[in-house]
Amino acid sequence: MNSSVLHPYYPVSLHLPHYVANSKGTPLLLFMFAAVLGFVLIPAYILITTKRDFALSTRLSFLWFITCGCIHLFFEGYFAVNHATLASKSTLFGELWKEYALSDSRYLSSDSFVLWMETLTAFLWGPLSFIIAYQIFNDDPKRHLGIVVVSAGQIYGDILYYMTTLYEGAPHSRPEPYYFWCYFVLMNAFWIVIPGSYIFNSSQAILTSLSQTSDKKKKV
Repeated sequence: MNSSVLHPYYPVSLHLPHYVANSKGTPLLLFMFAAVLGFVLIPAYILITTKRDFALSTRLSFLWFITCGCIHLFFEGYFAVNHATLASKSTLFGELWKEYALSDSRYLSSDSFVLWMETLTAFLWGPLSFIIAYQIFNDDPKRHLGIVVVSAGQIYGDILYYMTTLYEGAPHSRPEPYYFWCYFVLMNAFWIVIPGSYIFNSSQAILTSLSQTSDKKKKV
């Protein structure tokens, strides 16, 4: 590595004068992140299990949107607020973003697309995810509309994110396959596959309800 390069990110010409190396290793960062999520999700699962007699799929939907709300609003919101100085952060979220940035250094350079994509995701889909979780808990049928909207937004943003990187030939990712395939491809694929299944299920519920309403009107 050229002596003038003071960081591990690609392209090597990326200017990050405020960069500070992570003080925590990857396994510890992942463990701490999982622990923070567990601190939220375990009580949430206990709550919906003891207070409502729901099927397992409904409980998992509740947990999924709690997870979405936490990741979008707090984790991605952290990026949106701190993007300009993210490379210098030594907080848990700061170091997690610096670890992920090994697969996409745009997160450390205030790239306009990434910044606005993450900002909209954080402050639109984050709060809406918590509202959907609340509606699921109360068995509110209006949740299906919110589920379709949020899930479609997640898929749309993820596809744009993939395409803008692949179109450029992924110049912002380190050359090791691990960072591209595990961080960039796999970790983001969850936000296409899972929301896709929710769009299908909620669309079916909406269409069934509309069909039943139409049938009732015809009978009247």
